[in-house]
This record gives sequence, C-alpha cells and structure tokens, in this order.
Amino acid sequence: MNFKLIKSDTIFQGKVFDLQIDEIEYDSGNKGIREVAIHSGGSVIVALTDDYKIVLVNQFRYPFQRFLYELPAGKLEKGEDPQVCALRELKEETGYKAKSIIKLGTIVTTPGFCTERLHIFLAQGLSNGEHNREEGEFGMQIIEITLKEIEDKIKNGDIYDAKTISGIMLAKLHLTKS
Repeated sequence: MNFKLIKSDTIFQGKVFDLQIDEIEYDSGNKGIREVAIHSGGSVIVALTDDYKIVLVNQFRYPFQRFLYELPAGKLEKGEDPQVCALRELKEETGYKAKSIIKLGTIVTTPGFCTERLHIFLAQGLSNGEHNREEGEFGMQIIEITLKEIEDKIKNGDIYDAKTISGIMLAKLHLTKS
C-alpha cells in the first residue's frame, strides 16, 4: 500500500449497506477520499433440476426500472452462515428445497467501492414446495432453462447480471471438470 488512513467516518447506516468515507494520505503527501459501501454480502444459488435445467428468477429491479433474469440470491443476515442463507433464499424465492448443496466459490461484485462478497452454491436434488417471498418479490417469476439457453441469453444480452453470469460459469466449470 502506498497510503495511510487519516480518518474514517460512517456517514449513513442503511438497511442494505452503510456508507463510509475515508480520508487517506499517499506516500507522496497527496490526500484522497475513498467512499466505501459496506455490505454484509450474500449467497447465490445455482439450482439444478433432475432434468439438468437451471432455475432462474425474473424479478423487477428498482434501480434499473426493469425485470432482470437472475439466479436466486439474497443478503446475509448479521452473522449468518452463507450456506444457511443460500438454502433460505432458494426456498423463499422459488419454493425449492435441496438435498445437496456445495460451495462453488466467492466473488466480489464491485471492489472499487463496495465490500460485498457473494458466496455461490450449487444446489441439487430439488423438491418443490411453497415459496415465501418478501413484499418486493411478489411479481417474481420462476423459469427453468438449459445451460445452452442461458448461454444464448448471456450472448444476446438478455442476461447481464454479474452474479448470474459468474454463478453459471462456476457451475459449468464444476460440472464439466470430470
């Protein structure tokens, strides 16, 4: 590192993230400001059906004012184990329960200004049940499509959510490694 921290203040505490402003000084003597979104992270689930289809949700995303195709995912509660979060979010958003779940990896979403880490899991042995969506998820739709169909949607720009593209890639690497 070529800087030292001079001062750090949390100027906003929100439901989804906090905003921290850090004053730094470079070794050169120049000063700088870093704005950091402090986020607890989350879990992302690549849910694979017995007929090798992947479960996606199509949900309205307020910042973009449109529906996006995404893997089921959700925010970690304080101190929550990422696997527990993954299973909770899978059930909440899709109604599915999984017999087996394995961790595929972890990604950072926007390391230039945010501390969010997403833990990506592969869930298999799915059984159907009732979802338990939050109020903002009521219009969410579930679709089950093949890996080839997902790849086509990524290529043509219909899927551009980073956690979904990353999760699909990690799952593909895991499933084709043998």
